Amino acid sequence: MSSEIHISCLFPEILAMIFSYLDVREKGRSAQVCRAWRDAAYHRSVWRGVEAKLHLRRANPSLFPSLVARGIQRVQILSLRRSLSYVLQGMPNIQCLNLSGCYNLTDSGLSHAFIRQIPSLTVLNLSLCKQITDSSLGRIAQYLKGLEYLDLAGCSNITNTGLLWIAWGLPKLKHLNLRSCRHISDMGISHIAGVSGNESEGNKLLEVLVLQDCQKLTDSALSSVARGLLRLRSVNLSFCCGITDTGMLDLSRMPSLREVNLRSCDNISDMGIAHLAESGSHFNAIDVSFCDKVGDPALNHIAQGMKNLNSISLSSCQITDNGLERLVKSLQEITTLNIGQCGLISDRGLALVAQYLKQLKCIDLYGCTKITTVGLEKIMQLPCLSVLNLGLWHRR
Repeated sequence: MSSEIHISCLFPEILAMIFSYLDVREKGRSAQVCRAWRDAAYHRSVWRGVEAKLHLRRANPSLFPSLVARGIQRVQILSLRRSLSYVLQGMPNIQCLNLSGCYNLTDSGLSHAFIRQIPSLTVLNLSLCKQITDSSLGRIAQYLKGLEYLDLAGCSNITNTGLLWIAWGLPKLKHLNLRSCRHISDMGISHIAGVSGNESEGNKLLEVLVLQDCQKLTDSALSSVARGLLRLRSVNLSFCCGITDTGMLDLSRMPSLREVNLRSCDNISDMGIAHLAESGSHFNAIDVSFCDKVGDPALNHIAQGMKNLNSISLSSCQITDNGLERLVKSLQEITTLNIGQCGLISDRGLALVAQYLKQLKCIDLYGCTKITTVGLEKIMQLPCLSVLNLGLWHRR
């Protein structure tokens, strides 16, 4: 007597485990095969961590009950032609709401959506929602007390008042993105750091702060950050032209800090890097690309003080083979090295990289006009190399 073993004979738990490895579209297709597969495909473990991407155009009564049944708690709204409250009513336990690029979202629409406490919501992305103002931040501070991640990149109507609302109402915040919020100044950062003298304690748990292209900021903002944000791990100050070498003294006094991005900060020089490196053994990554006052002396300071560095970006800096030699001999654990558009680096510099950086995974050499196939052949022999950028494309 013989019996056939078919995939339909598997226990639902085993089917669910298999379906969990499929992409979102294949998960949905599996649910249409038969009733047994549908039941297995709807198991919450299959959809754990999946983000639903939705166009909210017309009423669909079955949409949110279906998402809730699968345990989906992460939603990205691709286009918003219905009320945002439609989403929050349908998914009362939502954890992540991504509204990035929803240009028609207004303060009014947001205020109608946030009318009760939503303790489950920890991630909110409002980047490029250009109509949002401080009024919305007041609403968020009132009803989203559990928020840990807030992205306001490109929300150009946000001011220091909005940051005061954030400092007052979001005590659990760990990640804040304020890229291109052009109206915020040093006072707003002092609110976030809890050192402005008002009643708010600030966002003391903040670990990541993105201040890219915030043109009104000066070294005073960094003084506030150093005094108040004692858990900060990463700060992005790229394109902040008001930041100078003096501000680096404050950052150097932050033992929690692991990553600092100073890309295109025109007033940062070798002296600022010296300040950072003086007690910089805690740094893992630094980006000083397009800082044309940074050269070989900075590499000497980094080699002496930043012993745990594994990622360094020096694109378009005034460095030579000699400075690179000092760097790679001292910091042999570097895995990412970006030296694109460094026109003084030659095959000799690449030979030194190949000799000492055996752990290197990524290197950018775009625009390095002095290098030839002789140097590239040495780089290509590195055992861990996975990304080599020689132009506007990557070789993997």
